[in-house]
Amino acid sequence: MNQLQPDSQVLDPQAEARGWREGFQTGFPTLFGIGAWGMVVGVAMVKSGLTVAQASGMTLVAFAGSAQLASLPLIAAGAPVWVIFLTALVVNLRFVIFSALLGPHFAHLPLWQRFYLGYISGDVSIALFLQRYPTSKPEPGKLAFLKGLMYPNWVAWQIGSLIGIFLGSAVPTEWQLGFAGTLAILCIMVPLIINSAALCGVLVAGVTAVLAHGLPYKLGLLAAVLAGMVTAMVFEETVQKRRVRHG
Repeated sequence: MNQLQPDSQVLDPQAEARGWREGFQTGFPTLFGIGAWGMVVGVAMVKSGLTVAQASGMTLVAFAGSAQLASLPLIAAGAPVWVIFLTALVVNLRFVIFSALLGPHFAHLPLWQRFYLGYISGDVSIALFLQRYPTSKPEPGKLAFLKGLMYPNWVAWQIGSLIGIFLGSAVPTEWQLGFAGTLAILCIMVPLIINSAALCGVLVAGVTAVLAHGLPYKLGLLAAVLAGMVTAMVFEETVQKRRVRHG
């Protein structure tokens, strides 16, 4: 009778409140950066040609800054919808890994709730959660902790993005703030180059993007992303096998 129950069945409101509060406190220092990043993406969307209504709908539905930025040049170039969707899918493939890591923690939840949590999830929130709960054993307040990370993160992003959208619509085109999207991607990419595999992937993606620049509908971008991902995975697999071989 004293066995821990899954979060959806926990009846201890104090544990739930404590978990939410701890999640919020853990993620709070990141909220200002998330809001600023959202503002940059909001400005970039408007300066890329989207209307205020289109940009607002995109940020509310997609909630994926890197995918949004990757889609903008394709939208501006009039690329087919399938190319835009495929590009966004490839850019967001990392969330497949995140889902595999979170799955053991919340497999007991209803499907609709897992879909909902997947929508509001973000890179930073998932990383902070896994630092706090490295194992999947049931603990009271675990789901509340995750929500304490994800809800404020989502709100900070949307507020920042909407401010950027309305700010971007008021800023003269001559200011060329569309370049802010490129700078934002660089700010995200550089800290992620944490090992040789990531560096090789970035280099191959960069070379591929230059060589394939002339492809229609900005398909060079999609080719660069795929080439970079495959290179990084192959490099990492090769290094792992070599380590095992040399023990």
